[in-house]
Amino acid sequence: MAIVPKMKSRVRRSQSVEDYLKAIYELTLESERASTNAMAEYLDIAPASVTGMLQKLSEEAKPLIEYRKHHGVALTTEGRNAALETIRHHRLIELFLVQMLGYEWHEVHEEADRLEHVISEQFEKRIAEALGDPEHDPHGDPIPRADFSLPDSAQTLISGLKVGTRGVVKRVRDTFPDILEYLKEQGLVPGSEFQLSDVSEIDHNLHLMVDGNPHEVVLGPRASNQVYVEIA
Repeated sequence: MAIVPKMKSRVRRSQSVEDYLKAIYELTLESERASTNAMAEYLDIAPASVTGMLQKLSEEAKPLIEYRKHHGVALTTEGRNAALETIRHHRLIELFLVQMLGYEWHEVHEEADRLEHVISEQFEKRIAEALGDPEHDPHGDPIPRADFSLPDSAQTLISGLKVGTRGVVKRVRDTFPDILEYLKEQGLVPGSEFQLSDVSEIDHNLHLMVDGNPHEVVLGPRASNQVYVEIA
């Protein structure tokens, strides 16, 4: 009789702990450690409360974080895997909501924030299978694989391009729903091609021609710092 491999079991953690781990992961993508103040701003929580939680997490039998007062915090291997597991849930849910339920891409972040903490590994597996084991969510962000490895992800901001450059939008951060809505209206979504025609020296606005859009698209710094591209 064939032996069916056991599905990985998820360690149940509180929503608060998972939110902290996700925040540390995001804040340490571009630096080795995250400061308490950066954590407080990211989570919109008082710094003293953040310090208390970080001390608690660092003192567990199998610590999820490595915390040093005045030197910030970093994830342990176990903490990184726990963060990526929650992020995998989040991004799979976002894609499911868009592809299967007809949500717009600017509507899914908050829904996924709520659901990411409660779905089972069986449900995660079924969603991934139904979607064809995707590698990117509706915004182009990489979906962590079940083994916690990550697909490639664009790292070049559109705001750093030179005038005349042609490129392809690869991902857009989902921080601001109003920006996502505007970008979709302009056709500036993952997979769309564009050319940077001008940059204003005064306000740093970008002027773009987007394939399929007959009108010039203008992006201010708030929007242009959310868009990652690949140079054509």
